[in-house]
Amino acid sequence: MQATLNQTPRANRTHIGFFGKMNSGKSSLINALANQEISIVSDVSGTTTDPVKKSMEIHGIGPCVLVDTAGFDDIGSLGEKRIALTEKAAKETDIAVILFQDYDMEKELSWYRFFKEADTPVLAVISKIDVLEDADALEQSVKEKTDAKVLKVSALKREGIEELKNALIEALPKSKEKRFITGNLVSEGDTVLLIMPQDIQAPEGRLILPQVQTIRELLDKKCLVMSATTDKLEQALAAMAEPPKLIITDSQVYKTVYEKKPKESKLTSFSTLFAAYKGDISYYIEGAKAIETLTENSKVLIAECCTHAPLKEDIGREKLPRLLRKKVGENLTIDIVGGADFPADLSGYDLVIQCGACMFNRKYVMSRINEAKKQEIPMSNYGIVIAYLNGILDKITVPKEESLA
Repeated sequence: MQATLNQTPRANRTHIGFFGKMNSGKSSLINALANQEISIVSDVSGTTTDPVKKSMEIHGIGPCVLVDTAGFDDIGSLGEKRIALTEKAAKETDIAVILFQDYDMEKELSWYRFFKEADTPVLAVISKIDVLEDADALEQSVKEKTDAKVLKVSALKREGIEELKNALIEALPKSKEKRFITGNLVSEGDTVLLIMPQDIQAPEGRLILPQVQTIRELLDKKCLVMSATTDKLEQALAAMAEPPKLIITDSQVYKTVYEKKPKESKLTSFSTLFAAYKGDISYYIEGAKAIETLTENSKVLIAECCTHAPLKEDIGREKLPRLLRKKVGENLTIDIVGGADFPADLSGYDLVIQCGACMFNRKYVMSRINEAKKQEIPMSNYGIVIAYLNGILDKITVPKEESLA
């Protein structure tokens, strides 16, 4: 089999999360659905600690990630940490499968309400029906307390597995719309120039994920694509028969490219495109205006999704803080978090700046945005903020939300 570069990244796959009490059969059910051993199955409570994620393709469902979580009735200080990780997994879940085992279902129902508030489709599963004496009665009780589709399943005897798969397929259109990175900015036959500096932050021999995904989409749209590093921008433009319809640049060189681009060419950046693709670009643009109200007594949170070791001239840890302090003052307080770390309480911050979030799905990014909105904290994105600090935010091109889906 020939390896390809267009395999669906985990962040773009449908995330199907399995939630329930300890020993409710989550791991067994995932293994039965995947038809392979993904999670360890044991009678010992708390076997699943960190969420177990398996990227795969299931016929009818397509590219997906099956997420096995720790029981939400875990106990002790370690149990609290496991539950916290389960809560983080819930925020990136596109479809939730909640397992019910008995009539003491208050925890299951509280999670059901959480997912309903997040507009996440929920399937309710009566698990282990091969050993459950009153499965029919429990099914009726769950139906009375929720409006979720209820299924009865035995992973051991593989009963109800096909029904569960079909129910997941039915839930797909509601949970995962097809979105486009470039929206309506280009169409077939348009020329696009990509400016991609290959500095110390670019992995040797590879392109970073936003660049790869954008190139693939442009090729699928039948655009004419040319790539160059920043120092070859002028030569690349000279080699083109006419100015490109669109220039997509790394945000770090936004100002340089803006000053040298043809006036006919529209300009955006990879991070700006991902602001719309993964988040709420209108909220990000409005949030960038909060920079004008910052003082040296203000506090800014920079949220990276990558967990790479900091490198020299890192955009989130060095370049962006330097630009902000140049604008506001050297005493501006800037906190930086990485990966899935994101404070629940944002009240101490005057602005949150999110990276492009290529490593997370939109469901998770929107959960961060919704928290910021709920707490009335301005939030923006790397590309939007860099454009604003360079005085060109009103001169760059952003895709409209209605054109992304």
